[in-house]
Amino acid sequence: MKKLNLTDKRKPDYFYSEAIKTLRTNIQLSGQSIKTILVTSCFPNEGKSDVVLSLAQELGSIGKKVLLLDADIRKTAYAGRLGVEEEVKGLSQLLSGQVGLQDIIYETNFPNMDIIFGGPAAPNPSGLLSENIFKVFLKEVREYYNYILIDTPPIGTVIDAAVIGRCCDGAIFLIQPGSVRYRDAQKAFAQLERSGCRVLGAVMNKIDTSSDKYYSSYYKHYGEYYRRSDDESQK
Repeated sequence: MKKLNLTDKRKPDYFYSEAIKTLRTNIQLSGQSIKTILVTSCFPNEGKSDVVLSLAQELGSIGKKVLLLDADIRKTAYAGRLGVEEEVKGLSQLLSGQVGLQDIIYETNFPNMDIIFGGPAAPNPSGLLSENIFKVFLKEVREYYNYILIDTPPIGTVIDAAVIGRCCDGAIFLIQPGSVRYRDAQKAFAQLERSGCRVLGAVMNKIDTSSDKYYSSYYKHYGEYYRRSDDESQK
């Protein structure tokens, strides 16, 4: 497995870090059977990839073996975001039969965190993700990791997240208050539920704390994680 030295250019933020720790704790409380976790949002630019990366780093810091999987094979962004200048192989190339599994998993300098990039843009993303090879791939890698965090395209714009959701143990829905209409969020959330994937809860991101005293007291820039009640599943 090749090792990459990734660069996280984001500035440390205590309140954001505390929110991520809360998210990590609630995921752990969801049960040991929850290993493959899809993270999606309604629309682009809601901060989804930042949350996925931070969560992967946080889980790795407590000794959990984590795989960050960029499943956006339409428009991958992690290589540029993390300062990778060399050519890397990715998920789209695996699904199209161009490379093998060991060719796309990269060890990183972040503790206990490996990464799979999205790869070159695929001509038929949802079709590739629907193939059995993706399901087999996830089944294989889950044997080696405590958690697999899957960053998907926004479910409010393309169907990919719902397709991936059929193969996952759980999903997290990210929302940016004030930028998404309730009707759009409700529609996207329902689409995710129809995939059959257990929706673990929602993350409120990029909250305007100046207009909300509660969040100003606890989280400066970001929202906390809300676990869905298990009452319905226990009925």
